[in-house]
Amino acid sequence: MVDSPVPARQLYIGGSWVPPIKVQYLDVVNPATELPFTKIPAGTSEDVDAAVAAATATFKSGHWSRTTGAYRAKFLRAIAQKVREQKPVLAKAETMDCGKPIDEAEWDMDDVATCFEYYAGQAEALDGRNSAAPAIDVGMAEFDVRVRREALGVVGLITPWNYPLLMAAWKVAPALAAGCCAVLKPSELASLTCLELAAIAAEVQLPPGVLNVVTGTGPDAGAPLSAHPGLAKVAFTGSAATGRRVSLSAAANLRPASLELGGKSALLVFEDADVEKAVEWAMFGAFWTNGQICSSTSRLLVHQDVAPAFLEHLKKRAESINVCDPLTPGCRLGPLVSEGQYLKVLGYIEAGKADGASLLTGGCRPGTSAIGTAGYFVAPTVFTGVTPSMRIWREEIFGPVLSVATFATEEQAVEMANDSEYGLAGAVISACPERCRRVAEALECGIVWVNCSQPCFCYAPWGGIKNSGHGRELGEWGLENFLSVKQITKYVSPDIWGWYSPPAQQQSQDAASKL
Repeated sequence: MVDSPVPARQLYIGGSWVPPIKVQYLDVVNPATELPFTKIPAGTSEDVDAAVAAATATFKSGHWSRTTGAYRAKFLRAIAQKVREQKPVLAKAETMDCGKPIDEAEWDMDDVATCFEYYAGQAEALDGRNSAAPAIDVGMAEFDVRVRREALGVVGLITPWNYPLLMAAWKVAPALAAGCCAVLKPSELASLTCLELAAIAAEVQLPPGVLNVVTGTGPDAGAPLSAHPGLAKVAFTGSAATGRRVSLSAAANLRPASLELGGKSALLVFEDADVEKAVEWAMFGAFWTNGQICSSTSRLLVHQDVAPAFLEHLKKRAESINVCDPLTPGCRLGPLVSEGQYLKVLGYIEAGKADGASLLTGGCRPGTSAIGTAGYFVAPTVFTGVTPSMRIWREEIFGPVLSVATFATEEQAVEMANDSEYGLAGAVISACPERCRRVAEALECGIVWVNCSQPCFCYAPWGGIKNSGHGRELGEWGLENFLSVKQITKYVSPDIWGWYSPPAQQQSQDAASKL
């Protein structure tokens, strides 16, 4: 077994490392070599119960929930600092765990640290928002009405494998900033850096029970967490199919669930676009993170007048992408996360061929000595002549597969882009600012990129509509996910309310009113 860059961990519950109650473990397989190199605990419902109990005890004690935002911010900044210090080790662990290129993993670690720093500032700002909350004009001078924002309670956070630590940060950082206590359940396909986050929490002396990490499979650990009656909320990122189950489980307890689900986003390239720049963004939108990204602009709509030149350049550039061992600096496409995902993507490629799409490039394992014969690698793949009825156009593939269709008019392009069950993101590339404005407003999705694809910032909201879920993460909207709004109304008049006056006084008042 190849040495792991991080030590083997147990579950992190109540500030301590504890073995799973059933003492079961899962192999962690490097998708570039197909070899196991460490293990993670296989938690079950009993471990989830213990984690929720620990979080509940801490929340009720008030040692976190009723502290100031400034107090919580110190811990969030300390976590950010440790992430920066441990960036090389964390990035290597993430690359070996899920297969993303090391350069991307290092970039992710920077974003993780930035996310914790940002929400440290949001925690501090929350103090001011509560202390200086303006009165609400209710039309009656006798009452002073204000709102206070308070932590929801114990929250369950279920995160995916494509951005293991970053997606955890998107949830953990705002939850802790709000004053919640959390139980984090990362994907069993990529849990290593989430366990390292627990180690960092212990290192900075985060109060026990504030953050708990339970690893394990979806059915054995994720499902019990989403259905747990002790939670105030569930936040989930993953597939639409699993999101439905999570939402139903939370709803059975009358608890909210915010859902960041899949996508089949469209990128529209108009005839006035700079072809070289547009091809670069088309590739970044489809092949970044090995194509395993919910916001991937995997549906490419190109104006018919520029399509021949565009596709010629796209083919050449796609075939020049550096596919190699993802631990190699400069790697731009690594393996898919698992054998199951590898076979799924190959199945979609065969479906595209069977449906009559034309394979422009890729469609198989890369024929390069840089990767040898092991690993779940799929070459950058581009289909042309794709029609709206084809599976590769309508269904989320979650791999480096780009489907291309052409259009003649702006109206046709927008209609084709919006003809999807998903609504996470969309992009438009054009030299005309007015066209970009029109298209951005017309696209039915939660995120629109203009003359680019995929940039994401922790300061701005992230989320979609339709089957891409509901709720928003990041920015101030991410903090609101974990806050409850409490109305506080104060009677400020010196006079008695007088609705139930004594009878004699009431008769006197009635008589006076008749004069």
